[in-house]
Amino acid sequence: MFVIVLTYTRPVEEVDALMREHMAWLNAGYRDGHFVVSGRQVPRVGGVILARGEDRSAIEALAAADPFVREGVATVQVIQFRASQSADGFDFE
Repeated sequence: MFVIVLTYTRPVEEVDALMREHMAWLNAGYRDGHFVVSGRQVPRVGGVILARGEDRSAIEALAAADPFVREGVATVQVIQFRASQSADGFDFE
């Protein structure tokens, strides 16, 4: 499992200009089974994605393909962890 943390480096207006492309990238990640949950940080300084996977380099490449990262309006941090517990009904594998 991975936590992908996006941190905006440019004004929100520049981030919003790429939102349609970012959402298409997110939807593809969900469709392909990589993403479990995602959303904005509060306050709105970036976003967080919980992702499935075993291959760190593949997840890093996926994160680098985010239009926010690719266009330089956000930086990305990828944190890998081994999930050992979850709430009933939450499938993390």
